[in-house]
Amino acid sequence: MKRILSIDIETYSSVDIKKSGLYKYVQSPDFEILLFAYAYDNQPVQIVDLAQGEKIPYFVLMDLHRPEVEKHAFNAAFEFYCLSKFWETRIEQWHCTMVHALYCGYPGSLDAAGKAMELPQDKRKMAAGKALIRYFCIPCKPTKTNGGRLRNYPRHDKGKWNLFKEYCRQDVETERTIKNCLDKYPVPEHEHYLWTIDQAMNIGGVGVDTQLVHGAIAVHEQVSSQLKSKAQEITGLDNPNSVAQLKEWIMENSDLEIESLNKKTIAELLESDAGGDAVQEMLKIRQEYAKTSIKKYTAMDAAVCSDGRIRGLLQFYGANRTGRFAGRLVQVQNLPRNYLETLDYARELVKERKVEALRLIYGNIPDTLSQLIRTAFVPGEGCRFVVADFSAIEARVISWLANEEWRLQVFRTHGKIYEASASSMFGVDIDLIKKGHPEYALRAKGKVAELALGYQGSKGALIQMGALAMGIREEELPDIVSRWRSANRRIVDLWYSIDRCAVDCVKTGKASALPKGIYFTRDENYLMITLPSGRRLFYYHPEVHPNERGYDQIWYTGVNQKTKKWETIETYGGKLTENIVQAVARDCLTDAMEHLTQAGYRINFHIHDEVILECPNSSTQSLEEAVRIMCVPPVWAEGLPLNADGFEGPYYKKE
Repeated sequence: MKRILSIDIETYSSVDIKKSGLYKYVQSPDFEILLFAYAYDNQPVQIVDLAQGEKIPYFVLMDLHRPEVEKHAFNAAFEFYCLSKFWETRIEQWHCTMVHALYCGYPGSLDAAGKAMELPQDKRKMAAGKALIRYFCIPCKPTKTNGGRLRNYPRHDKGKWNLFKEYCRQDVETERTIKNCLDKYPVPEHEHYLWTIDQAMNIGGVGVDTQLVHGAIAVHEQVSSQLKSKAQEITGLDNPNSVAQLKEWIMENSDLEIESLNKKTIAELLESDAGGDAVQEMLKIRQEYAKTSIKKYTAMDAAVCSDGRIRGLLQFYGANRTGRFAGRLVQVQNLPRNYLETLDYARELVKERKVEALRLIYGNIPDTLSQLIRTAFVPGEGCRFVVADFSAIEARVISWLANEEWRLQVFRTHGKIYEASASSMFGVDIDLIKKGHPEYALRAKGKVAELALGYQGSKGALIQMGALAMGIREEELPDIVSRWRSANRRIVDLWYSIDRCAVDCVKTGKASALPKGIYFTRDENYLMITLPSGRRLFYYHPEVHPNERGYDQIWYTGVNQKTKKWETIETYGGKLTENIVQAVARDCLTDAMEHLTQAGYRINFHIHDEVILECPNSSTQSLEEAVRIMCVPPVWAEGLPLNADGFEGPYYKKE
């Protein structure tokens, strides 16, 4: 049996880790490790004061790279990368307790996880930690009181330093206690392997066109200054960017009564041509302000390392309800789409900071900058991007899980699910649903139904998905819901089967199963749903209570995705179906990532169901091969009709 070495470290760097990320933080020339706390198995925690000249024992340094010793830490990516700057250690020998907590449905911070697990106070993270980190781990502001120094050392406050050592020691205790509590529900070995792939991807990073980034920031500053001056001229306000001041000005200078100035309200006011010329002009300026995404450029600028690459864009298992990845730093999961046909020319104008040319050709400069954000990601010298993504992955997965045969046949052949859905819903030959035919209007209804109704959504889901904006009348929505459900009876059956299995499992404790390898089990802590891949989804402290209509409904404790708090959450068949489908789609992605890695492809990053590969121009790697690899279903998903498509190019974009 392997020995367990639990580790926590405290460090110093002049780089802001929150803005710039772990990798730039560690690569700073002034980075150093201040404290090293460790413990073997359940032995007492030891603390090494590196800042005051103590040395890590030689046997510990040797164990950092011995495969027979497992290294554990909460957010092990941090400890691994920091220690690897000075000593030899291998990522496959590390295990991340944070990932383990996320896997089991707990929060992803040491403090929040300890509280959620209701650990005794002496096993929780110390509350004084944040203040001590601010004091010792980041630069300080020079003042007369501190003698003008830029950094606090242990000698400047020995009492705080001793408390800081205790804080570091306590973190090992907390991490180890959490690990011991979760050992009953181990992270599958395959998930650990996928985590090592994720770490290699994050460490390698992706190139950034810094000339484009700096050009975009400069263009934005010039345009913002011009827009502000114009707004001040129109309104007479000192700060026309203030929503409160602008709302008041609009109401004083028109007969309008407005509660907000969000994008939707501004668009509606502009469309109605309300308020007069001055108000309309000001609303156009406000709308132009709102379209800019300069924060993405400034985030890139803050995070880019000295070699021109950004690292650490994704968090493994960041969405603990499904196991999907979460965005970090630049938040690549919500990049604006691009529609410009002349991306190359627009990029050059921004690099050269030609504001007037941009305005003349493209009109709305902030919108143009937003569309160019994706193109700031570039491959390294001598390489090109190969970008491949799954087509309609969630629609394919839910069809496969439900065994909705007509849909599976669509995906095995032409793949036009919006047209096929409209055809099935309205009894119209699919060949008539094409441009130039009056029946083509039905495609919009098929599309919005596909996007909104797969997880037991109804009229409200259609509205939220933009049905009204598509020109569909509100009185038509109930009919669309009814027709879609009638056309997809096996998917509807899947919702209710999942709901019934989950409720019965929580109430009786008896295991149950559905086709495709989905199992429901529970113990004293969790409702667990086993996926076709063998991975499990966890719902902590499940209970069943009647809802307002008297039907049984499941409640569990978890991180609320909206409030980000640990609290009681309700769920139902459609929502559980969504969790399962998205989790299976995630497993398809990680399966593809695994096989692409084994085939020698270098993954720079990925977004939802799309992988961005950096391929040497001299290699035989190709889009066709990458797509072929992605289209092979996992061994546990026989009959799942996967499809993928993509492009090759000198920068990232949305095709």
